[in-house]
Amino acid sequence: MRSLVLHGNEVNSSDPTLSLLFAWEGIRDPIIVPLLRCAVYICICMSVMLFIERVYMAVVILSVKFLGQKRYTKYQLDAIKEDLEKNRNYPKVLVQIPMFNEKEVYKLSIGAVSGLSWPSDRLIVQVLDDSTNEVLRVMVEMECKKWVEKGVNIKYETRNNRNGYKAGALREGLKKPYVEDCEFVIIFDADFQPEEDFIWRTVPYLLENPELALVQARWKFVNADECLMTRLQQMSLDYHFSVEQEVGSSICSFFGFNGTAGVWRIKALNDAGGWKDRTTVEDMDLAVRASLKGWKFLFVGDLAVKNELPSTFKAYRYQQHRWSCGPANLFRKMFKEIITCERVSIWKKWHVLYAFFFVRKIIAHWVTFFFYCIVIPATILVPEVHLSKPLAIYLPAAITLLNAGSTLRSLHLLVFWILFENVMSLHRSKAAIIGLLETNRVNEWVVTEKLGNTMKRKNDIKSVKKPKSHLRERQAMVLIQVLEVLVGMYLLHCAIYNIMFGQNHFFIYLLLQAGAFFVVGVGYVGTFVPS
Repeated sequence: MRSLVLHGNEVNSSDPTLSLLFAWEGIRDPIIVPLLRCAVYICICMSVMLFIERVYMAVVILSVKFLGQKRYTKYQLDAIKEDLEKNRNYPKVLVQIPMFNEKEVYKLSIGAVSGLSWPSDRLIVQVLDDSTNEVLRVMVEMECKKWVEKGVNIKYETRNNRNGYKAGALREGLKKPYVEDCEFVIIFDADFQPEEDFIWRTVPYLLENPELALVQARWKFVNADECLMTRLQQMSLDYHFSVEQEVGSSICSFFGFNGTAGVWRIKALNDAGGWKDRTTVEDMDLAVRASLKGWKFLFVGDLAVKNELPSTFKAYRYQQHRWSCGPANLFRKMFKEIITCERVSIWKKWHVLYAFFFVRKIIAHWVTFFFYCIVIPATILVPEVHLSKPLAIYLPAAITLLNAGSTLRSLHLLVFWILFENVMSLHRSKAAIIGLLETNRVNEWVVTEKLGNTMKRKNDIKSVKKPKSHLRERQAMVLIQVLEVLVGMYLLHCAIYNIMFGQNHFFIYLLLQAGAFFVVGVGYVGTFVPS
């Protein structure tokens, strides 16, 4: 360590601390330094790839906005609506609501979908209930019957198994006899609440352009202000919808289906091979296959559907594992199929493989964790590996600002967002590796828990009861996240070393980041639901 090398005749060989010190000095120059230097070069290359991709998307989205070239604004929807109302030639639409033990939110989605504006004889609502709680099944069925009595054509469907999870439920729903003459299918997860005019603002696009397979709406979060974690999630997802989806729609009519708040042309869905459950991202799988068949997608950025963000860290962690593992696994499974596809252009293949999968779904996670949380701190312990300030500070800062610019109201939370995203990159990087290698958790499917009005009811109860601290209850329920604690200890060690021997102030970032890992590691993040 630094200038602590001791001469052999001054060392007490029985001292374990000194033995470890000399062991470190023995492997540092021949092994650690070359490996770390190689890791730095690899991470710099990945960072440059990510930076170029972010700059490219920023240029595209600015051009699209300032030139008014958003694709959905070019359609003549009013003429189509007038024609539909004049000739009464409404297409038959199916709305599917897949759910699994959604006790807190099932009424919200069923009620909102039942209120959609469309001729009742041309609309079918299908509730696909895979719940394992028999009491809850009865409650959901009773809710459906309530809307049937009000004149809504709603079908309650259940299965004896959960084969294929969500994809399996959607696939079985499309096999029902009453679906045969439906032209379009709309999918809403159980916590989504569409506005009354949703069908009028989506289906006409599909009627005007027979090459369109999918119309995707964006999400609007009803609980974004519930806690700091939900605000930080909103910052990330706003970038996804405002930039990534908009750019994909504008440049090559392709983007990943978000699994909900979208309308599919059933003909295109069947042409692509229907729903498959080979990965945990059945929605992205279907979108890629449909794109390879030549179908086009449209993102409607001014149409938002209300839904709920996961507000407990456990639910968010499981969601991020699925969202990171699934795309990496799909990339592995479809790489050859995309390369050999003859129906799409080389440009589109490049966009799907390089930009959509490799950079956004894999490189983005690895750069954030390995470079910012492992490699850069390691260069402090091994000063022989020099990392210039532009690469260590300015490049990550530029990428961060390009990511965070979509949610201006939350820019004051930028530091918290950086620290939290770096922590979550640990789980995302691990999940991406699991997906690429197809190891044991590759097909793990845990439904994201939603609280609905739970927290509102809890707050109402607390307002009439004597105030009570839940600190002890929370401490009793905390499950230590070992990986976060270990990374936090590593960063804290690097920070202390930098304070003692460093010539810069990098320890400020290291202390903040170590603190973030410790806070998440002991479970003090997100909403806590008292028992």
